[in-house]
Amino acid sequence: MFRRTLNRIKKRKASPIRRRILAINLLALLILVAGLMYLGEYRQSLIATEIKALKAQAEMFAAALGEGAVSAENPADQKLVGDVVRHMVRRLVITTGTRARLFNEEGVMVADSRRLLGSGGLVQTEELPPPDSDGASEKSLSGVIGAILSAYDHLATWLLFQDELPIYHESADPRADHYPEVVKALSGEKKSEVRITSHSGLILSVAVPVQRYKQVLGALMLSKGSRQIDEAMLQVRMDILKVFAVALAVTVGLSLYLAGTIAQPIHRLAEAAERVRRGHHRQHRIPDFAGRNDEIGDLAKTIGDMTEALWQRMDAIESFAADVAHEIKNPLTSLNSAVETAIRLEDPKQQLKLMSIIQDDVKRLDRLISDISNASRLDAELSRDEPEQINVGKMLETMVDIHQAAIDDKGHTLILELEQGRDLTINAVEGRMGQVFSNLIDNAVSFSPPGEPIRIHAKRDGDWVEIAVLDEGPGIPDGKETAIFDRFYSERPESEKFGAHTGLGLSISKQIIEAHDGTIRAENRIDDKGEVMGARFVVRLAAEY
Repeated sequence: MFRRTLNRIKKRKASPIRRRILAINLLALLILVAGLMYLGEYRQSLIATEIKALKAQAEMFAAALGEGAVSAENPADQKLVGDVVRHMVRRLVITTGTRARLFNEEGVMVADSRRLLGSGGLVQTEELPPPDSDGASEKSLSGVIGAILSAYDHLATWLLFQDELPIYHESADPRADHYPEVVKALSGEKKSEVRITSHSGLILSVAVPVQRYKQVLGALMLSKGSRQIDEAMLQVRMDILKVFAVALAVTVGLSLYLAGTIAQPIHRLAEAAERVRRGHHRQHRIPDFAGRNDEIGDLAKTIGDMTEALWQRMDAIESFAADVAHEIKNPLTSLNSAVETAIRLEDPKQQLKLMSIIQDDVKRLDRLISDISNASRLDAELSRDEPEQINVGKMLETMVDIHQAAIDDKGHTLILELEQGRDLTINAVEGRMGQVFSNLIDNAVSFSPPGEPIRIHAKRDGDWVEIAVLDEGPGIPDGKETAIFDRFYSERPESEKFGAHTGLGLSISKQIIEAHDGTIRAENRIDDKGEVMGARFVVRLAAEY
């Protein structure tokens, strides 16, 4: 299972993080470029400019026709001359790239710049595209990029204008009523239209009246395709694509760099964590990314600290198991000897004495197993219990009342001194804090001579709440100020019955305090002469605001 998991991590060459970073960055860039490529407002401005130019041309052409293609001098008999009109229409638009159609008063088309009437009959002409001189010709449009952009443009035009623009139809026998703008021009007004072809191209047209002496003699319609607009749009889009290519290269490069700085270290951390999880020795180490001043470095350090804490916990469990075995072995050995001796003895008094020893050893085992059970469950219970705000002053007042009633027969007095006017609130598990202070009070009672007071002080020290328990006992042996918090430490008063304490109380208290990010220490109280007056246990816990 371990090898399969490790192999799965190693074989994952295509990092999902790298793919997601690339996808997100490219998606944002593509959406931006797609929006820029549409250029709707720019396209509308080009159309408006072309319409305006067509109107200006149509007005000039109409004025020329009104002056030069009218047959009668009498205003009442004025009419357009067919041969002259056809010749003028063709010559006027020959350099403009537009198509001109002239309709008379009856709405009949009398001239079309793309239709010539000669000896061979009717001939229709088409405008040839200009030579490819600037890269914006039909050749460029036939290229891959030009074809894609042209298809994009036609698709955008079809999607956006198919329901708004009328469809352009080329009639074999055009009449004025086929074109609303021509009908409007015959009534003496100017009008423009934009139509869409079957190939999603645009046809722009403008119709103006042809007048002489304010008499409408016909209507001139100029029209042209959207090739110039398409070429202008193509040029702008090509410029956008050039910028997009540079931005794409930069985005991909930065995305790969970002993915490499994130995915690769995490990949290494995953492999190392899997080795540590499945390994049975300590040679596997978490990679050190402490040089990285970012979250990856913090993660690597945290995992490394967690792994070290795990090994320390395993060492502690091993040491705890060894200590438990040693402590349990002593009363068991005593019990075994007492039972074997009791079997051989016939003296009832001697048997009764041995039974008393056996009873004491059984009680000692019971206390030892209970304390060991409490100590082994402590970590799990602390992780489940929710801390709450506790007023240390009120807690100590309650505990002093309870313990005073229990130790009245020993002649001890508990004296509680609280700093007045200061907030002594902490954030902790109330039951466990009560266990700590109860252990310290019991410890002070057991070491203090009968009749001597035991003082408990609580005060605020900056961001900390400090609680001190003082006794009048013999003090702490030199050099044992730290050792007394070790498990099964057994330095007890001579007057105390052997086996009455298991030596786990102070160890459990320290474990609880450190789990609350506090400290506990022990020290001797020294008078002016340098003599030991007793012991002092000091607990410091973070104050709650």
